[in-house]
Amino acid sequence: MTDWRPPGWHGGLDVTGKPLWIKHPLAVLAEGSDDGVVIQDGRISALVGKGQTPPGFDAGTSYDIYDASDQVVLPGLVNTHHHFYQTLTRAHAQAINKPLFPWLTALYPIWQHLTPQMVSLATRLALSELLLSGCTTAADHHYVFPRNITEAVDIQVEAARAVGMRAVLTRGSMSLSVEDGGLPPKSMVQHEDVILADCERVISRYHEPGEGTFIQIVLAPCSPFSCTPQCMRDTATVARAHGVRMHTHIAETHDETAHCLETYKLRPVDFLEDVGWMADDVWVAHGIHFSDDEVARLGTAGVGVCHCPSSNMVLASGICRTADLEGAGAPVGIGVDGSASNDCSNMIQEVRQAMLLQRLQYGAETIDHHRALAWATKGSARCLGRGDIGEIAVGRRADLAMFKLDEMRFSGAQDPLAALILCGAHRAHAVMVDGSWRVRDGALVDVDEAALIADHSAAANALWAASG
Repeated sequence: MTDWRPPGWHGGLDVTGKPLWIKHPLAVLAEGSDDGVVIQDGRISALVGKGQTPPGFDAGTSYDIYDASDQVVLPGLVNTHHHFYQTLTRAHAQAINKPLFPWLTALYPIWQHLTPQMVSLATRLALSELLLSGCTTAADHHYVFPRNITEAVDIQVEAARAVGMRAVLTRGSMSLSVEDGGLPPKSMVQHEDVILADCERVISRYHEPGEGTFIQIVLAPCSPFSCTPQCMRDTATVARAHGVRMHTHIAETHDETAHCLETYKLRPVDFLEDVGWMADDVWVAHGIHFSDDEVARLGTAGVGVCHCPSSNMVLASGICRTADLEGAGAPVGIGVDGSASNDCSNMIQEVRQAMLLQRLQYGAETIDHHRALAWATKGSARCLGRGDIGEIAVGRRADLAMFKLDEMRFSGAQDPLAALILCGAHRAHAVMVDGSWRVRDGALVDVDEAALIADHSAAANALWAASG
């Protein structure tokens, strides 16, 4: 595999060749690691229990040391659903204060004017914003392919590699236009032969199977109201032939349920089963409007569900049945969703939103900060089918996020880990991916944030101008 990593990339601060001891953290989300974590060769090589030292330290083994005594250490957060391109249409005047279907029909005419440069800048900015919030792996659902950006996945791969973050890039698709009974305009859909051929191409060119990988490809028809059943079936055939996962939106709104009943005579979950998607190589976004029987069926099949609390509140879509789904056996993760319905790309804030929204449904005793953090780490990793990230444990990849509690919002807090969520952390102090620092002292490494914002803002203005 070609080594694409940015200049200065190294596993575990290995410029000296020594292991790195992240020493005496203020708090850490892992049992048996009160006095720290050891990083070497991009992996977690040891946990340091209370009152202990790393292996060989007392006998003279040399370590580099990172003082974490004023920081809370988390596994890198894992974002399981996003739409990077939507950072260009945040808080858009034509789309605010609308539910999903009117919101989409207001934005489709704007998104059809996307250019390759816009997709690149949107991807870079979204990933950078996520990194600053403690996120180290992100899944993006890109399903808009106007005529001039047929190779959007290629553009995103290049941008993700430049940022130095793990990316699960889904080759999304829409094949059912409004003229055919769907929702998107004709200019936004592709012929199914084109879709499937490009799915084969991007898997062959970019998908990295196995552990520790940075770029993975997933196939992701957009939704039951924008893709034909045959497109869903054929996509599943291609995905399983190549051993890649599948993703789609499902059961997000009552409008979607009504569309499925009218068009297919099936509820969304029945539609999912009818096209061969009720399996453990699938995770879905939103998953709000499920019956008890459907929850049980999803759990039995092992279908993962990504909870998108902020987006679901902004669009007034409803509340995901997280605890019920987990109880039935379905993996549950967290996603920020698109930055036109959130309207930000901040994972640590999304953890707080998930905890608060789910307390309304299940109570304060059932939903605590530990459970919300588990959704954003281990749960999200399960949705993506990855056992190498999402947890601070020996052998896992060294993806870590560290937060200081030195702002006014944290003053007086007693439990550091709870304070991170309850008091509203929003920006990480340091983030490492595969043992290499991508955020230091609250700033991105090797990225001119001001220039990126300026270029991205100019692209957003150009998109708005192009749409008239």
